[in-house]
Amino acid sequence: MPRIEIFTTPWCPYCVAAKRLLERKGASYEETDVSGDIRLRQEMTQRAMGRRTVPQIFIDNRHIGGADELHTLDRMGKLDPLIAR
Repeated sequence: MPRIEIFTTPWCPYCVAAKRLLERKGASYEETDVSGDIRLRQEMTQRAMGRRTVPQIFIDNRHIGGADELHTLDRMGKLDPLIAR
């Protein structure tokens, strides 16, 4: 299984939607809550090429984007191959 990382905050509905999609797919992920830690938020922003919104999702260290991009990959049939490797 690839390593899936998702940077979130507890009150973010897009984070919940992204996690639910991954769970429906049977994919395990590592969640990092960036709500109370400026250092983690800065790390996320740097890795996400300046994007500061949550969620930010990485699969095998490749930046996927946020929930919209994750769902788009799924609709295009490109998510399953990424998470099934």
